[in-house]
Amino acid sequence: MDKIFLYNSLSRKKEEFKPIKKGKVGLYTCGPTVYNFAHIGNLRSYLFEDALKRVLEYNGYKVRHVMNITDVGHLTGDRDMGEDKLEKGAKREGKTAWEIAEFYTQAFKEDLKKLNIEEPDIWCKATDYIKEQIDLVKQLEKKGYTYKTSDGIYFDTSKFKDYTKLSHQNLKSLQEGARVEKNPEKKNPTDFALWKFSPEGEKRQMEWKSPWGVGFPGWHIECSAMSMALLKNQLDIHCGGVDHINVHHTNEIAQSEAATGKKFFNYWLHNDFLNIAGGKKMAKSEDNFLTLENALEKIDIDPLVYRFATLQTHYRKSMEYSETAIQNAENGLGHLHNQIRELEGEKGKVSIQFKNKFLEAVNDDLNMPKALAIVQKLLKSKLKPGDKLATVLDFDKVLGLNLKESTREITLAGIAEIRKEREMARKNKDFKKSDELRDEIEKLGYRVEDTSEGMKIFKK
Repeated sequence: MDKIFLYNSLSRKKEEFKPIKKGKVGLYTCGPTVYNFAHIGNLRSYLFEDALKRVLEYNGYKVRHVMNITDVGHLTGDRDMGEDKLEKGAKREGKTAWEIAEFYTQAFKEDLKKLNIEEPDIWCKATDYIKEQIDLVKQLEKKGYTYKTSDGIYFDTSKFKDYTKLSHQNLKSLQEGARVEKNPEKKNPTDFALWKFSPEGEKRQMEWKSPWGVGFPGWHIECSAMSMALLKNQLDIHCGGVDHINVHHTNEIAQSEAATGKKFFNYWLHNDFLNIAGGKKMAKSEDNFLTLENALEKIDIDPLVYRFATLQTHYRKSMEYSETAIQNAENGLGHLHNQIRELEGEKGKVSIQFKNKFLEAVNDDLNMPKALAIVQKLLKSKLKPGDKLATVLDFDKVLGLNLKESTREITLAGIAEIRKEREMARKNKDFKKSDELRDEIEKLGYRVEDTSEGMKIFKK
């Protein structure tokens, strides 16, 4: 296996990756809170994690990938204040919290499919691991890390010596940030809830009995309980967005290491934000978020264009989203498909020379922009067409762009031509011709919907 170097947020430097078990990797990725659709900023995280997993597998590692589904306990304020996001979603849509969780979990899985993101080996829902979460809180209580307030059981951060070892922040500045959402019963502003009590006189849709009273788990405890239950002694890599560093992941480390006395994950990897034009972070709380459907599919852009766009920016750099950037990515992916389509001839062999260059790029902290540049060098090289094709399809095990589909006779641009022809047929009320052209599009793996806003074309 080649050496892989990853930037570890814990040490703030690139380190050679060394797994706990030879040839195997335990990977835990923070999944969605399923109270709404995932926006394309969220999805950038899952694309980065998919690239990481693919690179590990490309290097010959067997990856055990666990992803959680947060279906309870994530409040509207990350510091344990406000309303539970699932309960809030239920009120918004007139459904039960359980229905909301199921609907948005399925929507999230559909998004992963559209982006060609490999599913984890294990999906785990917070509501399926209540016992494990209660047991972990009991361990912390036994070791003297907890205290009780009127609204829950809290972790005393002053008792955990290395609380800021991931965030590398000055504790005073962290505490100032925590004061924004003030709870006067907390001993320290950075203390966080392990178990929340159901409000008096109110029956929640999601609540359980515990040694401390009826209630529900805090947001952070689920990831500790589930990762330790499912990965055990394979706590290699934990991933998420940079917004998880200061609160969620800092609290996970504190409660896990306080309970076990052992290191909780060796490598912590985080991707930067997706910003909308003007540099503002995309977030549901800002009500400026775009989903795959309203950003891309409504204008008939294949979601894989977004995957291609994310590969052009290193995961640790912020990425700016604009319609121009997406159009450029669509043109770039279309050009790549055309280049591959021209590679006719007999079956070739993977070029070891180019494979080594590609490996060097992706193994250097997932340098995907450099990897794409190597793809272009390969395609412009003097190698036989068959060898070029075999090599680029091998690289696609990491890129995940479904480049095999380039061998189809018609491109996305070709579909656009059929679309124009069909629109003209409908305008001229030539419905027989319109139906024939719809069938032609659907034979190519796309689904056509005629709506009040016009024709929409989706990948099947």
